[in-house]
Amino acid sequence: MYGAAGWIWPWRRWSDIAGVSVIKLVIFDCDGVLFESEAANLAFYQEVLRKAGAPPMKESAAAACHAMASRELFEMHYGDDPALLAKVLESAANTSYDPFYSLMTPREGLREVLSKLRRDYFVALATNRSRTTEGVLSAFELGGYFDFCVGVLDVQRPKPDPEMLLKCLDHFSLDARQAVYVGDQPGDAVAAEAAGMAFVGIGPVATQSRISIASLEQLFPCLDELSSVPAGFPGAGG
Repeated sequence: MYGAAGWIWPWRRWSDIAGVSVIKLVIFDCDGVLFESEAANLAFYQEVLRKAGAPPMKESAAAACHAMASRELFEMHYGDDPALLAKVLESAANTSYDPFYSLMTPREGLREVLSKLRRDYFVALATNRSRTTEGVLSAFELGGYFDFCVGVLDVQRPKPDPEMLLKCLDHFSLDARQAVYVGDQPGDAVAAEAAGMAFVGIGPVATQSRISIASLEQLFPCLDELSSVPAGFPGAGG
C-alpha cells in the first residue's frame, strides 16, 4: 500500500454546493490502462515457469496474464498438479520483475494527464499486481502522482471483487458516487459496479462500456459530465 503526502483537496467546483454528485476520486487500474504491459507480463511469467521446470505458457494465455492476479493465474493453469503449483508459486516469489519493466510502455501523455488530474481530484491506483505495485511506480518515477495505491497483497480478494475499490473509498472517506474507476477488463467493470461507482472503459472493455475512452486525455470530458449529473440520476454512479 502506498500513500503520498501533500494531497491536493479538490473541493473547487461550483457543483460542490449545487446538490450534485461530484467526482472527487479517480482510481486507475495499472496494466492496459496506464501501461501497455502484456509483453512484460508474459515474459515474466515465462521466466517464472522456466525456473520452476514447468511447461511454458501458451501465447494464447497473454490476455489472462494481463488481467488476473498471478496466484489466480497459476492456480488456473497448474491447480491440478499441487506439487508443480507449489514450485511455480515459489519461483514467482523469488523472481524479480526488475528486468521486465523495460518492456512496459506508458500510455501517451500519462504524466501530463496524472499531473492535470491532481489539480482537482484525488488520484489512486487499484491493481491486481502484487509486490510489483510499488515497483512500477518506482521504476517509472510515478509515486508522486498518486495519493493512494492498493495492490492485491493489500486485500483478501482480488478483482473482480470490489474490496480494493472500497478500500480506496474508505481511505478518502468518500461515497461511491464520488469516485470513478478506469479499467480495461470486464473484471474491472464488475468490480466498479459492485462497489457502486462509475466506470470508464479503455482498451478491450471499451466497446462494452457505457462510458469509454480511446486515450487518457479523453478522460477529462467524461469526468466533467459525471460531475454534472445530479446524485441518484443514471450516470452518477451507484
